[in-house]
Amino acid sequence: MGRSKIITLYHTIKYLKPVQVYYRLYYLLRNRFFKKSYSNKEIDRTIDLIWSDEIFNTKSYLGTNNFKFLNIPMSFKKNISWNYSEFGKLWTYNLNYFDFLNQKDISVDSCLELIKDYINQDSELLDGKEPYVISLRGINWVKFLSKNKIKDKIIDETLYHHYQILLDNLEYHLLGNHLLENGFSLLFGGYYFDDERLLNTAEKILKSELGEQILKDGAHYELSPMYHQILLGRLLDCIQLVRRNEKIDNKNLLDFLEEKASSMLSWLANITYKNGNIPLLNDSSIGIAPSSNELFDYAESLRLKWSKIKLIDSGYRKFESDKFEVVIDVGNIQPSYQPGHAHSDTFSFELYSQEIPIIVDPGVSTYEKNERRQRERGTYYHNTVQLGNLEQTQVWGGFRVAKRAKVFGVIEGENKVFAKHDGYKNEGIIHSRQFQLNENRFTIKDSLEGNSLLDKKMVLHFHPDVKINERTKSEIQLNNLILSFKGRFDKVVFQEYDFSIGFNKTRKGKKIVVFFNGELETHITEI
Repeated sequence: MGRSKIITLYHTIKYLKPVQVYYRLYYLLRNRFFKKSYSNKEIDRTIDLIWSDEIFNTKSYLGTNNFKFLNIPMSFKKNISWNYSEFGKLWTYNLNYFDFLNQKDISVDSCLELIKDYINQDSELLDGKEPYVISLRGINWVKFLSKNKIKDKIIDETLYHHYQILLDNLEYHLLGNHLLENGFSLLFGGYYFDDERLLNTAEKILKSELGEQILKDGAHYELSPMYHQILLGRLLDCIQLVRRNEKIDNKNLLDFLEEKASSMLSWLANITYKNGNIPLLNDSSIGIAPSSNELFDYAESLRLKWSKIKLIDSGYRKFESDKFEVVIDVGNIQPSYQPGHAHSDTFSFELYSQEIPIIVDPGVSTYEKNERRQRERGTYYHNTVQLGNLEQTQVWGGFRVAKRAKVFGVIEGENKVFAKHDGYKNEGIIHSRQFQLNENRFTIKDSLEGNSLLDKKMVLHFHPDVKINERTKSEIQLNNLILSFKGRFDKVVFQEYDFSIGFNKTRKGKKIVVFFNGELETHITEI
């Protein structure tokens, strides 16, 4: 291992919590030297849960062993291979989640047939036995079995067996949304089996993790609007579960869950654009999570209420006028010990005009550890300033982050924010950026303090549907807007980029790269 690799690992590992290190070592040693077996003890369920789907999952089972996940179809001609891995790990995970049990147009008989086929291959399962996958599949099985009032001894025994595996492999080595999903699922399993161990573990995880993971302004701390929607949907499901199944009294937990849901709803209401879109910040993509409007409708059906909380500790800001909506990132990498969904995007932003996306984050189209994944997380794929080919924040390995840009000197006013970051401090450069929104004008002021011979580039990505007309060297028309530059800039270069419209699905869009000499003003105004 080379010196640079060791340094990168050091700057990655130093942020881990002691509990993460402990469980990584514990699971490594335990799984190497001890093989635990689990008994399929006889299950005699006495409680039928009350459940109804309020949000249906995206259609992914097309019938006759045909599936489509992440925009990739697959037809199993004979037997389903639940370990099928030709399309990458995330595709295999989706196959094993069983989200299709709760899509709109699938018959109960088809679902039971798929579940029983899965059970017949239980001893051969690989990815399907990972704790995160068990967590999501467990929720889907419990929902399906409960709403259809199905009692099947073999299914129940297999499901309980999987929950035993989950209990012994809780994802304390990862924390973040993984451990939270473990807790959500254990709550469903605990209610389904009326099992105190599952319920107590679920309550412990949920109170601890929601208490930490939901920030004061209501954001989920991994700062992905897509994951925020996913986890909020799961939280609303848990509220429905506890409310509608009163045979298990858990008012204290219910009050806690409702409080966290209200905070998350507030943040989502703040960050969602008027047309219902979310900004594609950090790991966010289209077509994965429930929409904001679906979640608001679900929350209203549960009689939840939420009030507006000012965006602060998530690091995001939302400016609005009659003409514009702008979402800005002036925050640090969060959480420091689990930044797997973070990007190198300090001071990036999105801009909508009259509910139409103009300047956008390209989003993500893959979780595979490849060149595309690295590119989509990198500085050059965001609406910010890059020095040479350096990264503000060192993203690597698909879901790893080493050295990080730190934001400081934040000064705020009405629809105005100024901040600095030190992501280029090794080159002796500090980047400061000011955003200001007036009624008809959005202004960005960039300044690079210090001297460096590396290129200084300001990058903007336009939505593929934006009509672009280069009027002069310093003026570009974007639909009915004028984008103009002032300051010491040398040239403006147009390039193509891939805008994600889902996993494994992109459209070509245009981006500009403005080469400047230390200071640049960017103005966007209506014609």
